[in-house]
Amino acid sequence: MKAAIVEKPGTLVVRDVSEPFPGDYDALCEVLYGSTCTGTDLHIIEGAFASPVKYPTILGHESVGRVVKLGSKVRNYKIGDVVVRVGVLSPAEPGLSVTWGGFAEMGIAKDHWAMKEDGLPPEKWSFFRLNQTLPADLDPADATLVITWRENFSYITRMGVRSGARVLIIGSGGNGLSYVNHAANLQAKAIVLVGSPARLDLARKLGSTACFPYDAPDIAALIRKSHPDGFDFIIDAVGKRGLLDKALPLLARGGTVGIYGVDDYGRITINPLLPGKTFTFYNGGYDAADAHDPVVRFIREGKLVAKNYYDADRIFPLEQIAAAFDALRKREMVKAVIRMRA
Repeated sequence: MKAAIVEKPGTLVVRDVSEPFPGDYDALCEVLYGSTCTGTDLHIIEGAFASPVKYPTILGHESVGRVVKLGSKVRNYKIGDVVVRVGVLSPAEPGLSVTWGGFAEMGIAKDHWAMKEDGLPPEKWSFFRLNQTLPADLDPADATLVITWRENFSYITRMGVRSGARVLIIGSGGNGLSYVNHAANLQAKAIVLVGSPARLDLARKLGSTACFPYDAPDIAALIRKSHPDGFDFIIDAVGKRGLLDKALPLLARGGTVGIYGVDDYGRITINPLLPGKTFTFYNGGYDAADAHDPVVRFIREGKLVAKNYYDADRIFPLEQIAAAFDALRKREMVKAVIRMRA
């Protein structure tokens, strides 16, 4: 089978690797589509990911596959099921690693329900709660967005955003725009996005009540003028050093801030005196598996529309995945969808 492999920082290739072999609790899947993530995939390609990466590595974590073969102990999947977050788990080739391994023609989904029922320790199955089945009528290309939406929805709700909240979101990539979409679905009162001028119209379409270009002079004063009461929540979806400090004075008393972005992960400091008031720093992460059903419900209700995030007329074959990332670097699209097979 073919897979997208980062051979070394700066070098992304597509080449043949051995097909994964399903174990007892594994469902072998034909991977249908995967979507790109600039927050992780691009950092891995460029050698700047927050965690150590062993190169060469199979890339991709936003992939959707169809079950074609079942391990002997699988009882919660059936042939033909469409499953989210599939990937290569353990390459057969010596020296080849995986960084989730979703950009490949075949992948594995684990029956974590059966593993739990059979008494296996949580460390064997808890991560694979991310493998969830999808409705048969959901477009599998659209379904690649479920991975992003689940993480973001879990994060924003665990953080405490709710109806009537005032939310400031920094960043207009896929995550920042997703946070706008979720805040609108949660009926936040004010949803302000700071981001790229080219993305502001899309942010408004997704539910932002006000948008500001990140390069506006004295942007904090500009935002304060129109939102003098400040914000209950500030989400930094970029994660660059110094970025959150610029927004902290806009926080309302008792508000909450969180850093979701990973650009400078582990190297960020914030000045807690800047707000001039008590606030909470949210560091509770997310549980994407718990957000699966609400996200599917929002899709069915038309409140999460994948084609707002990717160009359905410009789906890239796996062999052209490098071109997809070039398009992302040029900011020609929010996310790119990759078709795994011709």
